[in-house]
Amino acid sequence: MRSPIDPLDTFDPFDPFTSAVELAAAIRRKEVSPVEVADCCLERMDQLDPRLNAFCHRADDDVRKAASAAADAVARTPSADDLPPFHGVPLPIKDLLDVAGWPTTHGSAAAARQAPAAASDPVVQRFVDAGFILLGKTTTSEFGALPFTENEALGISRNPWDPDRTPGGSSSGAGAAVAAGMAPIAHAEDGGGSIRIPASCNGLVGLKPTRGLVTNATVSVEGLGTSGVLTRTVADTAAALDVLARHDPAAWWSPPTPHRSFATAMQTDMPTGLRIGALTDSPVDGIHVHPACTEAVTITLRTLESAGHDIVDTRLPLPPTDELVAAFTTIWNVGGSGIALADPDRVEPHNRALRDAARSIDSWSYAEGVRKTQQLSRRIVEGFVAGFDLLVTPTMACLPPLVGAWRAGADEDPLMPLLNSYPMGVFTSVFNVTGQPAISIPIHHDDATGLPVGVQIVAAPWREDLLLQVSRTLELAHPWADRRPPVS
Repeated sequence: MRSPIDPLDTFDPFDPFTSAVELAAAIRRKEVSPVEVADCCLERMDQLDPRLNAFCHRADDDVRKAASAAADAVARTPSADDLPPFHGVPLPIKDLLDVAGWPTTHGSAAAARQAPAAASDPVVQRFVDAGFILLGKTTTSEFGALPFTENEALGISRNPWDPDRTPGGSSSGAGAAVAAGMAPIAHAEDGGGSIRIPASCNGLVGLKPTRGLVTNATVSVEGLGTSGVLTRTVADTAAALDVLARHDPAAWWSPPTPHRSFATAMQTDMPTGLRIGALTDSPVDGIHVHPACTEAVTITLRTLESAGHDIVDTRLPLPPTDELVAAFTTIWNVGGSGIALADPDRVEPHNRALRDAARSIDSWSYAEGVRKTQQLSRRIVEGFVAGFDLLVTPTMACLPPLVGAWRAGADEDPLMPLLNSYPMGVFTSVFNVTGQPAISIPIHHDDATGLPVGVQIVAAPWREDLLLQVSRTLELAHPWADRRPPVS
């Protein structure tokens, strides 16, 4: 539907799969109006979201008002260079962050009746300052604790590649929204893989930044968690990271703003002769890795070797499984802390069990657990830096599971949903512990199911530039942006 506010029609027909960077450029050139873009997204949400359940809060009047104001700004501004980088581009926010005037449920029926937020999280404000139009809120598992959204508060989110399967999570709605063309880009958060897992499940690009590079209002789970985006292209991811990676003097820790933009770094020729390692066996004993996930690693290594890089046999010095899991869960148990609950009895059983486990230890024991986690992280990162420039792993050990697959054994043990989710997060969560930057790109498709399969690439801390360069090389060698899921 064309808006009567802006009769420009030079971008017709409007392609809902246009990248965020390209959309922003078209808006600056006055080839398309922010109103047209917003209308397109809202119409596709009307058509597709009843089947996918990607959005949990819609504020269409707010969206149209912001789009109209953005269109007026384009008309008034003498030079397009004076507009912010993503002026007029829609972007939804995952329902773990506050947006002023909107409710935040954290995916929980226990928090669903909270009053609208009084102020926006700093990450949200950076998006607004960059010109994005906030396109509602997307679904998440309760407190972001599980890599799928199937809960009492927000219902079941589904994968546009196969609605009988999960889109991953906990940034479930973000992944489904971008993959189905309801949004060109979406905010996501990652405390154990929640950017990279939905990137793999939905055929998208998802980068978890280095610990501390992107700051929220408070530090999440001792720095395991961070904000980022889900996109269709490496260029969108790089440009969005330029928006988010800003020095925050009020944060507990925040590095200076990078001296060179990530968008510029992405376009710089990647050095040759990089040491590329691989990890295809599960870091946690007893988890089978699907052949399609291993094949994604093989394709990546073969492409990088042909580009002049060295594939090395060095092994990542991972600690024993019990140490690694204990280190992660000591901190993960407190993931729901600090959230005001109107009805605590409605917290889901697995999160109730995590809260009980967290309350069963004293502050001294918790501090010892954090210290142990830091020691394990140091050992892993020291070994990484000594042995690799980049490490390639499957993003997940499995294909996107069927909806409801997590339920096995949950009636007997409330923690079974977490245990059943290990194949989804076993490769990603390690690097939340170490704080290293890691990206998932959709390098492969499984022939038998037609489902996308991601590969994870990990770099040393603060080397997002290298991740973006190598991801762009792989994107050019194996283009994926034109792939479309059946539900789109």
